[in-house]
Amino acid sequence: MYEEGVSSEYPVIAPLREECVYTSCFCEENVWKLCEYIKDQQTCPMDEVYAVFISNERRTIPIWKQKSSRGDEPVIWDYHVVLLHLNKQGQGFIYDLDTTLPFPCPFDMYSGEALRSDLFLKPEFRRKMRVIPAVTYLQKFASDRSHMKHSNGTWRMPPPSYPCIETAESKMNLDDFISMNANVGCGEVYKLSDFVQHFGVK
Repeated sequence: MYEEGVSSEYPVIAPLREECVYTSCFCEENVWKLCEYIKDQQTCPMDEVYAVFISNERRTIPIWKQKSSRGDEPVIWDYHVVLLHLNKQGQGFIYDLDTTLPFPCPFDMYSGEALRSDLFLKPEFRRKMRVIPAVTYLQKFASDRSHMKHSNGTWRMPPPSYPCIETAESKMNLDDFISMNANVGCGEVYKLSDFVQHFGVK
């Protein structure tokens, strides 16, 4: 049940990696489905769970230890989404269905190996995080998946088999979540260093 690097004392709040709802290149929906699972199965208090969007103003962000990585090279995403569980003991765990690291992964292992540091990156590659409470994410997020279609209407990648996620207010607000403008959208926006300091081991 426990992947290498995860203490057996930590109660995992999601299914096994291979049992999770997963669609390649739809990380925002994969995390939404994880949040939905945690809420429905009541595997932990929902106020311990967050969706974390990783991006920047240029939408060019390196992340290491991804399934699509070549060797030790990072993957350059326009954005990526992971789930953060911060338990009552103050321990943080990252659930990333696209990583080669453990699932879940201790926060400090993930930040050290997958995110690393912005100090040696050119400014256009430095990461920011939008951290959204899972309850808010489930209530507010909507996507019609149009960002994954070519101009002729064909799919860039096969979409999820279930219906699009929408709310009474919106059918598409993904850009508000990817945006790292703190005046837009839900949640709190952090620079990488502030994110690691705030949620990492004290």
